[in-house]
Amino acid sequence: MSAQPLRRHRLGLTWVSVLVGVLGSFQVAHAGRPCDTPQPPKLQTVTQALALAERTFTALQTSGAQVVVLARAGQDLTRYGVHYSHLGFAYQQPDAQGRTQWRVLHKLNRCGTAVSDIYRQGLGEFFMDDLWRFEAAWVVPTPEVQSKLLTLLRDQPRAVSLHHKPYSMVSYVWGQKYQQSNQWAVETLSLAMAPELGVGQPTRERAQAWMRLTGYQPSVLKIGALTRLGGRMTAANVAFDDHPNEKRFSDRIETVTVDSVFGWMPRAGLTRQPVVRLN
Repeated sequence: MSAQPLRRHRLGLTWVSVLVGVLGSFQVAHAGRPCDTPQPPKLQTVTQALALAERTFTALQTSGAQVVVLARAGQDLTRYGVHYSHLGFAYQQPDAQGRTQWRVLHKLNRCGTAVSDIYRQGLGEFFMDDLWRFEAAWVVPTPEVQSKLLTLLRDQPRAVSLHHKPYSMVSYVWGQKYQQSNQWAVETLSLAMAPELGVGQPTRERAQAWMRLTGYQPSVLKIGALTRLGGRMTAANVAFDDHPNEKRFSDRIETVTVDSVFGWMPRAGLTRQPVVRLN
């Protein structure tokens, strides 16, 4: 069973349905990575992903939180000084029987193409993305931030209002030509927090202005000319032409990373708790 864009209102998989169906037909969009020829995932991968999802569910249930900013380690980015590759919003959503379920709203690039969609998934699906490390991390926002985020996340049209389909995994933090997954998340968080963004049509430019105002600082990746050229020629989901020339030609690629978001949230007063890490 494959994850579907939010417009199709895909809900998360239960453990039972995963175990029954995942080995025969599981496909999923990936955060910035190509999809190989479809093939069933290895049993060990499924087992590790579900174990991590279950541990995360238990920890979230006992945390007292209703919304967290949740990250996973999908790719090895250590050469750039980045620990986690991808984040989304995990939030409580009661089912028809009133039981608490956790859903993850996040943006995914489909199979290395130049476009993306917003997905709502269960924790099992979120961690079933061929992770580099089976590790999770999250930040618990303050009660005020959680309340505003929860209202936004449960309002489907507003939750996706800042989604920009053209995708580059290294999109410029202050640009609007492309939008990578973590960039959508931090701009959407800004939409939830800045009242003035709700007046009229919210825009990415206004969300980014609020990020600047609250001290957000992007990660600066050192990516040389040959690497940039190779990436642009061989991958549809990599582009550098939105970065200012003076920064791009000095090998300074400024983009949104999980690490930079986790560092910004306490500085901006969006959380008073340390990052929780689970492996």
